[in-house]
Amino acid sequence: LEKITRHLKLYKRTPENGLAIFCGNTSKVEGQPDIQIWAIEPPQSLNVKLYRCDQTFVLEPLKEMIKSSDVYGLVVVDRKEATIGLLEGKSIKALKHMTSGVPGKIRAGGQSSARFSRIIEIMAKEFYKRLADSMKEIFFDMPGLKGIILGGPGPAKETLLKEGGVITAIKNKIIAMKDIGYANEYGLEELVDASQDVLAKKEINEEKQILNEFFVRLSKKQNVTYGFENIIRALNIGAAETVIISHIINKQDVVKIEGLAKTTSAKVVFVSNETAEGKQFDHFKIGALLRFSLK
Repeated sequence: LEKITRHLKLYKRTPENGLAIFCGNTSKVEGQPDIQIWAIEPPQSLNVKLYRCDQTFVLEPLKEMIKSSDVYGLVVVDRKEATIGLLEGKSIKALKHMTSGVPGKIRAGGQSSARFSRIIEIMAKEFYKRLADSMKEIFFDMPGLKGIILGGPGPAKETLLKEGGVITAIKNKIIAMKDIGYANEYGLEELVDASQDVLAKKEINEEKQILNEFFVRLSKKQNVTYGFENIIRALNIGAAETVIISHIINKQDVVKIEGLAKTTSAKVVFVSNETAEGKQFDHFKIGALLRFSLK
């Protein structure tokens, strides 16, 4: 605790994303303490306060940050309501909830049933149009958006696409449609649960594509590099466009790489060994697609 207190005096203010401090005795010789300290400024906001004395360091909050944080749009809709949200990594966030105002059963009250039906249909179409406009506003220019998943009970989602005025650019981003029971915030969670097959398949396909690009460039010796020192060099001079990181790389190295990547607008991609390409990449551990050669 004394060493941590002394170290904290080096900071004039709390870093923008918070601070994770690990301190402990790393000595392998009994009776000869070797107190080491590590202070890590995380790549994302550290939204947790945790003090723990234990035999091992608690790394889970930092590990979650270095996992894939792909962004998917979520839309759940029925004739009465709709909710738009985002899936970022494992986090589901509701962005907008809308209601249609379309009544359920209405008595004619002296007017024709046909007229009420027409009014209801007009209200429904206006609702779908408002939803389509909101989807465009939220998703059209969203950076890093991997796709949109659409869900809901009944035919409302199909009607939205057919009659709601959803622009082609948004339609082209829709990667799946799922039948679920709710169109509220709970429906977003239900939609994600129902879409695990789609999300897993898309992630694997993207891994294969980027690894194939890495191996093609490697065979041609064109704008590609690998190895930790080369990656750091490429990041420092702004040459790295996409850094590819295997699941077996040291986590401290990942934090350093992500920090450098953020300052040079380099993309960081994490790959598994669930594909033949991923198993082959394990021999490199880390690689990069370059904007220009390091020569």
